[in-house]
Amino acid sequence: PEENERKKALGLAIAFISFGSLFAPPFGGILFEFAGKALPFILLAMLALFDGILLIIVMRPVRDERKIMQISDDLPKATPIYHLILDPYIAICAGALVMANISLAFLEPTIAIWMRKTMNASEWAIGLVWLPAFFPHIFGVFLTVKFASRYPTKQWIIVAIGLLLDGLGCILVPMCTNFVGVIIPLMILCFGIALVDTALLPTLGYLVDSRYVSVYGSVYAIADISYSIAYALGPIVASNIVNLFGFTFLCVSVFFACILYIPLLRILRTVYKYENFVETEDTDKEIVCEEVFNVQDSLIDKSELYDTLNPLNDDSPTTLNKRSLYKYNRFNSINRDSRSRINSSRNSINNPNIETTYNAISNDNEH
Repeated sequence: PEENERKKALGLAIAFISFGSLFAPPFGGILFEFAGKALPFILLAMLALFDGILLIIVMRPVRDERKIMQISDDLPKATPIYHLILDPYIAICAGALVMANISLAFLEPTIAIWMRKTMNASEWAIGLVWLPAFFPHIFGVFLTVKFASRYPTKQWIIVAIGLLLDGLGCILVPMCTNFVGVIIPLMILCFGIALVDTALLPTLGYLVDSRYVSVYGSVYAIADISYSIAYALGPIVASNIVNLFGFTFLCVSVFFACILYIPLLRILRTVYKYENFVETEDTDKEIVCEEVFNVQDSLIDKSELYDTLNPLNDDSPTTLNKRSLYKYNRFNSINRDSRSRINSSRNSINNPNIETTYNAISNDNEH
């Protein structure tokens, strides 16, 4: 359930990130064409200020909680970022994010020049050509979340398909001869990017959960670095390639780069190696005896608790889970006889009314 919720939350975040990225060109192009170059920057500055104020308000409970955890020394320590980047799984995911976004980063600064030369396009048309790509991007996010929830071990296949579509969209762009024709390959390209991003970001979170401490700042910083590398190289490398070899050569190069990276994704097949959880009648009825253990820890003698729990009958649907068993074994003074009774009670401790046991222990202490 936690993994599915993470996929949905990240999918929603990616959808709005893509909306900002794809809405920016028509927004800037239209305002630049009809209102001058200053107005887009003024509006963006006001929007950023408003967003910052909202973040300060919304994130205040999180900051307060972190302060409390720091005071009580309960704040988990994040794994250093250089340790994470040396993990082959994380490195491959980061590389795939770079490859997926290189196409967009290379096309955005160069497609405007190409459209002016081949189609004599205006500024607003050059910007508007990106806007329809938002809709297949949203569909790609939705499709990936649904597919990943049903087949969580096959996300590397989603990434491979996304890179293939990414490269295919790139190589189709130079074949277009009009404004409407350019929209179609850009929609294919953005659909592929959505598949890659939506599949890989939850995978990075899962890798940190399963292999390191469950603190996600460092691993998502690696994802941001991957985006930054793609968009930092885009204007520099792409403009030089276009000047030396032409726009078509650039698109073909991106296509082959995406295709050649796909075989590396097979390594991610082993990321989600786990046994599927099969819900049984016992696990459905299992409860955590948290109150009993808290009372035991502070109010009564350990042996008294064991003697209280041991004679419980076998007709109860409740069983001790692993966390409860751990709390038993936590105490250093458990003797061999008590330990064996606890281990046997893991499968047989039953009571039709656990509240009766808890109340009996509490009343015992009061008397």
